Amino acid sequence: MRLGRIASPDGVAFVTIEGDVTTPDGATARELAEHPFGTPEFTGRSWPLADVRLLAPILASKIICMGKNYAAHAEEMGGVAPEDPVIFLKPNTAIIGPNVPIQLPADANPVHHEGELAIVIGRPCKDVPAARAAENILGYTIANDVSARDQQRKDGQWMRAKGHDTFCPVGPWIETDVDPFNLDLRTEVNGTVRQSSNTSLMIHDVGAIVEWVSAVMTLLPGDLILTGTPEGVGPIEDGDTVAITVEGIGTLSNPVVRKAK
Repeated sequence: MRLGRIASPDGVAFVTIEGDVTTPDGATARELAEHPFGTPEFTGRSWPLADVRLLAPILASKIICMGKNYAAHAEEMGGVAPEDPVIFLKPNTAIIGPNVPIQLPADANPVHHEGELAIVIGRPCKDVPAARAAENILGYTIANDVSARDQQRKDGQWMRAKGHDTFCPVGPWIETDVDPFNLDLRTEVNGTVRQSSNTSLMIHDVGAIVEWVSAVMTLLPGDLILTGTPEGVGPIEDGDTVAITVEGIGTLSNPVVRKAK
C-alpha cells in the first residue's frame, strides 16, 4: 500500500495512492478518514493524482539519522565506520515534500545531497528487539539528508549543518509493502548519477537501527529514522535538481535554489 499526504481543492488529507503512478492520469488518491496508522478507513472521496499536490507524506515529531552506516561513505568522508551506530537529530521543520525547493543558505558552501532510505514508525514503542522491529514500522519512504559541509567542519557537531529549513526532503509517499534489506538506491543531480548502491550494504540493518534508537528514546507514530547514505555524496548548487530513487518505492525529486544574502 502507498500512503501519501496531499493538498487538494478540498484541503490537506492523508490518502492511499492507487494505480499506475508512472503516468500522469494513471493513479488515484483516495482520502483516509483520519490518519494512516492502524486499519485505514476511507471517506469515499478521491481525486486523480494529477489533480492534487503531493506533500511530505508524514509530519514527524522527530527525525533520527544514522551517520556512517555505509563503509564506503565513511571512507569517502575521511574516516572509518564506528562499531556502534552513530545517531543525530534533524528538526522536523527541515521536512519538505516532493518538488519543493531545497534552499541553500547564502553563506553555506559546499552543501551536499545524501540520498537515504527512511523508516516510518507506525506506533509508540520503546526498547524494541531487532527481531520485532517490523511490528512497529508503518513503512518506508525516501529522504535527502542535506548537509552544509563547511558548517559541519566548523561546528564540530552536525545540528546546524543538517538542521536548516528544507534540509530534509521526504517522499513521495510511504510504501508499506517493501523489503528494506535489498533495495537499489540511486541519486541523480541534473540526470547524472552520483550515488548508486544497495541497502544490503548498510552496516546496521533496519532491525538493528530500530533496536538501537528505541533503546535511547521513545518512538512515536510518524517518526522518521534515516538509515544512512552510501558513497557518492556531492555538492548541489542553485538551479540543480536532485532526484533520489529507491527500488520498490519511487523517486523523490527537488529543485535547488540559493537564498539571497
